[in-house]
Amino acid sequence: MKKALIQIDYTNDFVSEDGALTCGKPGQLIEQAIADITSTFIVNNDFVVFAIDIHERNDKYHPENKLFPPHNLKGTKGRELYGKVNEIYQHNKQKNNVYWMNKTRYSAFAGTDLEIKLRERCITDLHLVGVCTDICVLHTAIDAYNKGFQLTVYEDCVASFNQLGHQWALEHFKHTLGANVI
Repeated sequence: MKKALIQIDYTNDFVSEDGALTCGKPGQLIEQAIADITSTFIVNNDFVVFAIDIHERNDKYHPENKLFPPHNLKGTKGRELYGKVNEIYQHNKQKNNVYWMNKTRYSAFAGTDLEIKLRERCITDLHLVGVCTDICVLHTAIDAYNKGFQLTVYEDCVASFNQLGHQWALEHFKHTLGANVI
């Protein structure tokens, strides 16, 4: 079994105190755990995907514009990875097992080449970390499940601005998607 870490949306806009759509303290409290798991996957030469939300300013056609304030705008500090995770990415971004991927929808699979990148590496097991548990992590997990990937979600490496949604998503990962939640 080959595995990959999918690191979802751990950016300033989603985590920093002044982020445009921040989950705040819950997202900040998982920084070290996400940094540790990311470093471990990179050192072990496992595939690490940074699946990062990107939006254009004043895009009147994107459905999220009706739901959320502008966030993760192309070329802004808000779209940069948060804290130690940014340091790890900057130090390792030239490595063959590290892949930055822009995504424009909740799921890292929607409209991207993620599945191709995983299949060409014969990856069968996906490990998910990031924010928000009940939005982008959840939608990525559902698509991964429907594509036949085995799932592991690190409970201490996911967070949301909605604690009820966070708890619901963790249960959904376990009981509906058969994910290993550790």
